Amino acid sequence: MKKFILSLLFLAVGCLAFAENYEELTKNFTTGKAAIQSMSVLTFGPEGILFVGDSKGGNIYALDLNDREKNESTERFAMEDVETKLGSALGVGPKEVLIHDMAVNPISQNIYLAVSRADAMQLGYWRMANDIANATILIKIKPDGSMEEVSLESIYHSYAEVPKVIEPGTESWRKSDYRTDAITDIAYDDRKLYVAGLSNEEFASALRIMDFPFNKKTSYSTIEVYHVAHKKWETEAPIRTLVPYTMNGQKYILAGYTCTPFVSIPVNDLKPGKHVVSKTLAEFGSGNMPIDIISYKSGDQPMLLMSNSNKTLIRINPAKIDVGEKGLTEPMPEGAYTIGLDHDVLSGQGITQIDNLNSNNILLLQRQPNGTLALRSMRIRRS
Repeated sequence: MKKFILSLLFLAVGCLAFAENYEELTKNFTTGKAAIQSMSVLTFGPEGILFVGDSKGGNIYALDLNDREKNESTERFAMEDVETKLGSALGVGPKEVLIHDMAVNPISQNIYLAVSRADAMQLGYWRMANDIANATILIKIKPDGSMEEVSLESIYHSYAEVPKVIEPGTESWRKSDYRTDAITDIAYDDRKLYVAGLSNEEFASALRIMDFPFNKKTSYSTIEVYHVAHKKWETEAPIRTLVPYTMNGQKYILAGYTCTPFVSIPVNDLKPGKHVVSKTLAEFGSGNMPIDIISYKSGDQPMLLMSNSNKTLIRINPAKIDVGEKGLTEPMPEGAYTIGLDHDVLSGQGITQIDNLNSNNILLLQRQPNGTLALRSMRIRRS
C-alpha cells in the first residue's frame, strides 16, 4: 500500500512539474496565424511543442498543437502507400505531393508531416523536396492511421528570427536557390535550439544556439570541417543533420555533412561570433546526403541512427567515440570509401525520414521496392 501511495505521489509530482514547465515555456505565446513560408525541418521538444525551421522566411516557429494526451503504447505503426493517401486528402495525385520532413510527438505518438503540392518527378539523385517546393501544409497522422490537416490560421505559437541567413537569389550546385539551405536542421535540447544552415557571412556554414522561450539572445558561430573525401577544409558546406549528445560529462553536437563527413563540435566552443573547427570523426562515404540523425536506446545501450539519401541506415555506438582522439585531417587513402569511426550499415533501402516512435520502435519513412512510400516501424526493444 505504501509503495502504491508513493507511486501516486511521484506521478502527481511529475505531472505538476511537467505542467509548470509547459506553462513556463509557452508564457510568451500568442494566438493567431503562424505565417510560415516553408516548413523546411521539424522537431519536437519533450513538452509536445513542435519547432519548425522556415528557410524561406528565415524564422524558427514554436507551435502548441494542443496535443499532450499521453500515449504509453509500445505498439508498432504501419501505413502503406502514404503518397496516395496524402494526395487523396489534398485533392491531387500521389506523384503531386512531397514530404519534406517528419516528426513524432513524444507525448501522443501522433506523426506530423511537412507536405507540399508539387511534382515529385522532379526529385533526383541530389534534389530533395526542399529544392523543389516550399512545404506549407502540416499533416497529423494518429496511431489509428487517420489523417488530418493542421490549421495554422489561429494557433498558439511564438517565433524568432534566425540571424544572418543567406540571401535568396543565388543558384546552388543542386540547381535550387541557396536560400533553401538557410536552415538545414534543428534540434531542441534543454531549453535551447541548435540551428544549422547557411549564413550571409564569408564563412557561410553556421550553427546558432537560440534560447527557448525565445528572446533576443542567439549565439552565432561559423563552422569549418575537414572533408576527407574532398581532401580539403570547407567553410561553405552546411551541416545537414545534427543531434546534441553528452559524452564524458560534456555536451557535443554530432553532425553529418553531404558526402559524408561525421563530426563532433563541443557546445562550449560555440561562442558568439567565434569560428569553430569541427573534429572529423569519420567519412561514411561520398555520393550521399545525410537526412536525419536520432539518439535512442537499445536495451540500456544508447545508440545513434542516421538515415541517408543514397545509403542505407548507419548505426553508431557513441561509446566508441573518443572525444580526446585527434580528428581526421588527411585525405582519404587511395581506393578507400569509408574511414574513421566504426559503424554498422543496416539493411533497408530507400529510408529517408526517421524519428523515435516509442520506447520499443523507431518510425521510418521508406520507399518500397514497388515504388510506393510507406511508414513503418523498426523494432529496437522487446516488451
